[in-house]
Amino acid sequence: MKKTAQTAAQVAEAGRRGADVRSDCWVKVTLTGSGGIEVALKSKVDSLYGEATRQLVRDELGVLGLKNARVEIEDGGALPFVILARVETAVRRLGLDVGEGCIPDFAPGTEYPTERDRFRRSRLYIPGDEPKFMLNAGLHRPDGIILDLEDGVATSEKDAARLVVRNALRSVNFHGAERMVRVNQGERGLEDLEFVVPHNVHVVLIPKVEAPEQVKRVDQRTRELLSARKIDRPVYLMPIVESGLGVIRAYEIASATDRIVAFSIGLEDYTADIGAARTKEGRESFWARSQVVNAARAAGVQPMDAVFSDVADLEGLRDSVLEAKGLGFDGKCCIHPRQIAVIHEAFAPTEEELAEAKRIVEAFEDAERRGVGVVSLGSKMIDPPVVKRAQRIVRLANAMGMVR
Repeated sequence: MKKTAQTAAQVAEAGRRGADVRSDCWVKVTLTGSGGIEVALKSKVDSLYGEATRQLVRDELGVLGLKNARVEIEDGGALPFVILARVETAVRRLGLDVGEGCIPDFAPGTEYPTERDRFRRSRLYIPGDEPKFMLNAGLHRPDGIILDLEDGVATSEKDAARLVVRNALRSVNFHGAERMVRVNQGERGLEDLEFVVPHNVHVVLIPKVEAPEQVKRVDQRTRELLSARKIDRPVYLMPIVESGLGVIRAYEIASATDRIVAFSIGLEDYTADIGAARTKEGRESFWARSQVVNAARAAGVQPMDAVFSDVADLEGLRDSVLEAKGLGFDGKCCIHPRQIAVIHEAFAPTEEELAEAKRIVEAFEDAERRGVGVVSLGSKMIDPPVVKRAQRIVRLANAMGMVR
């Protein structure tokens, strides 16, 4: 039987409280039998924003169908999208049927597209239940921002993270960074999609993939959600293999659907699965990473390397990126903004690489002008994959301001 606000009084909480909380809030909702909506707010900026916050909560509870409730809020500088998410989480935890919930309008600067073939050198992970890290993430200029619903979120807070991520996708300007979300595994991940796909996500990351069917299920559900909302744009996919079996099936997974744009590996779980300790040198994962690169290239998608977890070791990070570049990877994950610039600089072409790429591109363009089907540089024949790689190097150099 569906619960309603007329059931016996119930209480639920959501969010964070305490002196060290910033850009977040704590909410407690108590259902009452009468008296309308009462909002008790404790906030350092009550004199400036208190009445607006109270009205925001009243309006939200109206959308959620509550007529009688007491709401207590301890505000640590939360923006409206966070307050809305925390209140809705508490209401949902009461077991009430709130339908799709209270979804904020798209804010200016949030509705920008992506492209299938774009630079994905850096992807910054942000826990989906940590709004304080989302607000300025785009200012660090990563190529992509991953709002994480999986390992970065405690099991008890996964319901809350869904709503924070949904609202962030609609409310936070990530300044051109590709908007990514890593969903959970299995059925929970398929349910995550309902809170992600209709809200202008660009790429969904699928963790711990061991079979192409896992990717196909996510793809099918994604297409169904887009169709139901009459959204005429694709949501791309990035499977992540994190086990010996996943690596063995790398090509099958990387080619499971035409919505895949990139293919990645997670080394913490992979090394645990094969019974090896993860080392900075990475000898234990060399074969697996090479498999991922080859599978991705064979499938026509971008190979993405794993996280370098020591955020204090920037020289070690640089060495790791240069190694990844040498293996054929196009990008690398990061878990701290300080890693972004190092990753971009290490993936940048060297002067020699750029000079060679420009010569190849010029030879290709000259052959096209003359209507010649064969591209040559001096006495050396240039194959199409070499031309494509050279074009990408020149585009990357242009994007980084390296070409005058």
